[in-house]
Amino acid sequence: MSDMVSALNGARFEGFAEITETGLCGMVQIRADLASAGLAQALGGLGLSVPGRRAILSAGDLELGWMSPDELMLFCPRDRAAAITQQLAQALGGEHAMVLDVSDARVRFSIRGEKADQVLMKLCPVDLPTLPQGEIRRTRAAQTAVAFWRVDGGLDLIAFRSVAGYVMGLLKHSARPGAELF
Repeated sequence: MSDMVSALNGARFEGFAEITETGLCGMVQIRADLASAGLAQALGGLGLSVPGRRAILSAGDLELGWMSPDELMLFCPRDRAAAITQQLAQALGGEHAMVLDVSDARVRFSIRGEKADQVLMKLCPVDLPTLPQGEIRRTRAAQTAVAFWRVDGGLDLIAFRSVAGYVMGLLKHSARPGAELF
């Protein structure tokens, strides 16, 4: 069997902000009734609770983001994604729910630096200065579906793996030295 590799093998770009493809990242998609007691119990087993609308929560090395009224995305170390998927699927066995390991279908980028917001201000129809810590936003970067949220020192962004090179190109172009907005 071949070794797992990330979409862009940890590609980095240093401009007025630092752009990095974060490497292998576990991502588990959960589709369910978010008000379900069974879902709350299953997530509680991981030390998490159901996040509110547009919220992203963390517990240790896990992050759980609200993606839509019936969808959550769990971020975890890549080597734990399969076990967490199985654990949640088993816990939700009696529920109308779907739990999928989508780690191989997504890519995660970090955008760091004092002017990290400016990178996405040029690409996304979002009022970045008003985006609070703890909120995840689904939108687009140019014409590509993305989601992003604040982290200490910048932003993290996810996209589909099939457009990883395109998204990296957008981020690099937006962060090139001399292209700051202010």
